[in-house]
Amino acid sequence: MPELHCGRFLLALDRPLIMGIVNLTPDSFSGDGLGSDVDRALRHARNQLDSGADILDIGAESSRPGAIPTPEGEEWRRLLPVLREMIGWGVPVSVDTYKPAVMRAALAEGAAMINDISALRHPDAMATVAASDCAVCLMHMQGEPGTMQNAPEYGDVVREVHQFLAARVAAARAAGIDDGRLVLDPGFGFGKNLQHNLALFRELTATGVDRLPMLVGVSRKSMLGTITGRPVERRLAASIAAATLAALKGAKILRVHDVAETRDALAVLAAIDEGVGDE
Repeated sequence: MPELHCGRFLLALDRPLIMGIVNLTPDSFSGDGLGSDVDRALRHARNQLDSGADILDIGAESSRPGAIPTPEGEEWRRLLPVLREMIGWGVPVSVDTYKPAVMRAALAEGAAMINDISALRHPDAMATVAASDCAVCLMHMQGEPGTMQNAPEYGDVVREVHQFLAARVAAARAAGIDDGRLVLDPGFGFGKNLQHNLALFRELTATGVDRLPMLVGVSRKSMLGTITGRPVERRLAASIAAATLAALKGAKILRVHDVAETRDALAVLAAIDEGVGDE
């Protein structure tokens, strides 16, 4: 089975891994933003870990549609005390940032993964990751968070997302980042309308590159609200259904808000799969 090299961690990918979200922004789309409340953030992170998260993903800048960029210093001020505590918990910690300076500081503290919505396109981001031993998630996004949902357009969204990810994988390889450190994310909701998102979900494997592990993050997102008519605080069932379907379609990492419930769904799926052929 393939493995993901994540700093000092080596993660088996023989089952879908759960990435628990720890959101330090004050303006999260999902209503789970913890802002600068360090104690509350750490309690939430510990609950995610105790509920079965394999990776904790910590971010301090909102990337919701219409978001205003957070100054670099403010992003790091929010991150540091929580990140520093979490590093000692014996779990891979991913930092959700596109800023090279924040990447360098986080990696110096012991972050095991960089989750970059810009796929290492900012100057010096690629070199920063290449110089480390961390894993990196390369995500597709059309436009920027502030404007990405203003009438996104594609000729063929599956082909275009695949081409973008293939180009970023090639760039990462050229910079010296080996395949064992790479994760790909088609970027559900990042410069895509509902039909784009559904097309990508149906053809998830086709968006990938050379069987590199795929990360899917659709938890509580607006696409689920559009489908169900539910507000963000009532999208648990839809989020669990989407995560389970993503696992069935080959996703290796599921980025979720609701770790315990996702773990239960995956446990049922695994039990059924292991029972195939039983009399």
